[in-house]
Amino acid sequence: MKFKGQNLIIVSLSILLGACSQYVKRDEFDAAVADLRAADRANQEELAVLGTRFGELTEDLSARFEDYNARIQQLSGRLRVDMTANFAYDDATLREQDKEALGAFAEVIRVHHPDVMVTVEGFTDSAGSAEYNQWLGMERAKAARQFLVDEGGLDSSRVRAVSYGEDANRQIAPGEWGDSGSANRRVALVIDHVPG
Repeated sequence: MKFKGQNLIIVSLSILLGACSQYVKRDEFDAAVADLRAADRANQEELAVLGTRFGELTEDLSARFEDYNARIQQLSGRLRVDMTANFAYDDATLREQDKEALGAFAEVIRVHHPDVMVTVEGFTDSAGSAEYNQWLGMERAKAARQFLVDEGGLDSSRVRAVSYGEDANRQIAPGEWGDSGSANRRVALVIDHVPG
């Protein structure tokens, strides 16, 4: 019985010592909390700067695009510019009337915000197969991207192209094609990052 009691004392001491090894000293805890608070303050300051930069960029783009019937939306951490760059049915050729608006967009970005990332999103109407429309949307996005880089002078590493094809959630005139679906055959420009 005495042997079992000694084992119980040894086990109890082992548990206590193990628990003590997990103990955090008060000064270490306070230092960790202070570091977290400082990091939080720095993040809040960076968010405020980004908010200011987004506001400036929105104003710059709004001033330039009031004549081009473009819609500018501020989303969570990004700006979306719905352009008037539309495409003919089953075509990925930029129209001459859309090049002026794309050039104005490129000028604002190149001169005032060259460090942003621009995503050109390509869309189609609902005619054709999903696979074909995915391809056609990409061709439209690539055509606009190429214009922004070649004619607009944007850094090619800061402009990318994606396709949403006929994605029903992204269509302006859901399910429409032909003349009534012309609003769906477009590109949108998304500004993904405005560094401080």
